[in-house]
Amino acid sequence: MRTLKENHKGFSTLLALSLIPLSGFATDIYLPSLPAMAKDLHVSAGAIQLSLVFFMFSLGVSQIFIGSILDSFGRFKINIASLAVFSATSFVIALVPDIYVIYAMRIIQGIAIAFIVIAKRAYFVDLYSGEKLKSYISLFSIIWACAPIMAPFLGGYLEHSFGWRSNFYFLGALSLLFLVLELLYSGESLKYFHPFKLKTIAQTYSGMLRSGDFTLGVLILAICFGLVVVYSLSSPFIVERVLGYSAITTGYSSLLSGLAVMTGGIIAKSLIHKPLAKKVTIAVTVQVILVLLMISTASVTSNIYTLIGFTMGINVCGGFIFNNIYGYCLSRFSKNAGVASGLTGGGTYMLSSLFSYGFVNLYAVKSQLLLGFANISLIFIVVIVFIIFNRYRVQNLAAVPVKMTGIK
Repeated sequence: MRTLKENHKGFSTLLALSLIPLSGFATDIYLPSLPAMAKDLHVSAGAIQLSLVFFMFSLGVSQIFIGSILDSFGRFKINIASLAVFSATSFVIALVPDIYVIYAMRIIQGIAIAFIVIAKRAYFVDLYSGEKLKSYISLFSIIWACAPIMAPFLGGYLEHSFGWRSNFYFLGALSLLFLVLELLYSGESLKYFHPFKLKTIAQTYSGMLRSGDFTLGVLILAICFGLVVVYSLSSPFIVERVLGYSAITTGYSSLLSGLAVMTGGIIAKSLIHKPLAKKVTIAVTVQVILVLLMISTASVTSNIYTLIGFTMGINVCGGFIFNNIYGYCLSRFSKNAGVASGLTGGGTYMLSSLFSYGFVNLYAVKSQLLLGFANISLIFIVVIVFIIFNRYRVQNLAAVPVKMTGIK
């Protein structure tokens, strides 16, 4: 077994942080290309959107189950193999432009990315503790938000200059570069390997899922992320087909959307010691006001500026809520970091793919007004779930006092 060298720890940590947004890159880089892909492949908008949904669902389901595999067999070798698979499938998508091949490759990519991201999240729990670990955990959602900022912005220019296939060539080359760097500078971070016993693993999963605060927290994360994905799925068609702008404009709009999510995460990190219930309640209230304004002004001043402006405000609040609840869920079961990370990330992706695709098609989102209706429906669910979540959280803290940074 190749253990991580102490003199490589700093650069290996930087690599781990850099790989966390890879799932976002794989999701967002080709968003500006969705209309062009639908046209080139002679399929409907819904059919090409499914490629994103298949990836997210596969990523989500995989994350739920692979945490125990990583806790039993280690992180390094599985991460290396997953990077190789992701790189190869990216090149296949670019070289074989068939919708069913794309579906299959995206499902495989979801599984590969799940191993990569969960391994890298658990890496920090393996090597760090105390305040340093809490600081890294609070950085996760901020760094993850880099992908929605950079990926569609880059993807818009790639689409405009070289066509949609260039997005997947880029993903293949990027993951290949990470593979080489991991082989040179990384190593196994897991110190204590858990026996792979299905009964014990099942009991661990069952205990986590029976914890109401944890399960409802994951549901809140899924809906917050779903709000971002609803815009990601619908904006290329609104911006390019309805409003008549180019893929580059779609990229800029997604960049601003992602920047808003990151801003919310940064604000959450700066207010990490404030009471959880109070700050989340304020954020949800602001979201409701913004969505109501989005709906009420849609018939009067609807244009690309109001579309992006209201979306940014909603996503700042969403990123704020996500960061707070995400930290809570990851800190909830520190002794089983791989499983907790897998359930948190997997549940978020799996449920958000269902929420986002379901609401985009339920409202047939093709305008600011319909986007507002989809958003207010999702936020209404968040309000109800958070009320129940907070009751479980208070009961849990009263029964078993747990030290969590800023979680009161």
